[in-house]
Amino acid sequence: MGPVFEFEITKIKGSQKFTVQDTVIREIKLEIYVNDRYITALMGTPVDQIELAVGYLISENIIENVKDIQSSEIKSIDDKIFKVYIKAKVNEKNIDRLDTQGVIVSGCGRGKSTQISKKAIEAKIITGDLCINASLLFKEMSEFYTQCPLYEQTGCVHTAKLYFDKDTYFIGEDIAQHNTIDKAVGKALMAGIDVSKSFLMVSGRLSSEMVAKAVMHQIPILASRTASTCRGVNIADKFGLTLIGFVRGDKMNIYRHPRRINV
Repeated sequence: MGPVFEFEITKIKGSQKFTVQDTVIREIKLEIYVNDRYITALMGTPVDQIELAVGYLISENIIENVKDIQSSEIKSIDDKIFKVYIKAKVNEKNIDRLDTQGVIVSGCGRGKSTQISKKAIEAKIITGDLCINASLLFKEMSEFYTQCPLYEQTGCVHTAKLYFDKDTYFIGEDIAQHNTIDKAVGKALMAGIDVSKSFLMVSGRLSSEMVAKAVMHQIPILASRTASTCRGVNIADKFGLTLIGFVRGDKMNIYRHPRRINV
């Protein structure tokens, strides 16, 4: 089953009313199991599901390293429900914490994301010395959407791009904004990339859960064409993340830690 579906719609343009074929994005439920234990369910787009699961589990510190994964497989129950099964060395305490301390996030749907543990704060401070030129970020952001086929087809998905170098980058597309980061990061980790040496671009707002995911993965720079929330700025400030909004044309707003952007 593909990620898009076509059907006939009625369109009005000016004084004309006519029917056309339109392309829309599919939406599925993805259930994640680790060592045969049910972890969570995410609403998303049926593409890169294993990478999404891997990125999610690592962002929640359930799996500490992609090398701890022994196997992964996906099964389709029907056109609406998919299940990912992963065998891995896990942190059982963080699975329990996900169950007891999960919060409803401001992303799409009723997603859950754990809060960053106070005990993990010092370990998650981003100290990496990655620096990039503003011109590179302007260039990559301007090309961003042209590299996202589902967005080009439907205009109905969020997108993320993790940039390592001109030949190495990873795209995540999904109806749920926070899923795009997990997909892009999951792809990079499974390819053996050190994500602390990369920067991340997203299409939507820089809300708290988006910023927290960048921090948990130790990605030093997070940028968007849109704005950050107040809590997003506060998290970036506390954890040393370079947070950038309104990257458009030759302008950007650097909310916190501008030292990583050269002009």
